[in-house]
Amino acid sequence: MDAIKEEIVTLLTMQGIWLDSTIEYEVNGEPYTLTYGFIIDSYMGASDESKLVFLSALRKSQKAGEMGVEKFFEGMGQLLLMGSLSKKL
Repeated sequence: MDAIKEEIVTLLTMQGIWLDSTIEYEVNGEPYTLTYGFIIDSYMGASDESKLVFLSALRKSQKAGEMGVEKFFEGMGQLLLMGSLSKKL
């Protein structure tokens, strides 16, 4: 595991959030479920610069407490989901 991903996992663990915790979405009446681990892995496939931006934004959301981290991951998961669904169109 690279250092950036390790730090992300550590930050989540400190918030009591596990990689297999899920976030549920509803898009056009259809349910979708993503895990925190899937969201992290998806963004860790990007460039090193993008990984650092992800980590920096996560750190800022952490300052808002647990809800900030959860909202951050909800938003990042929603971006992944929308990107994936738009490719299918």
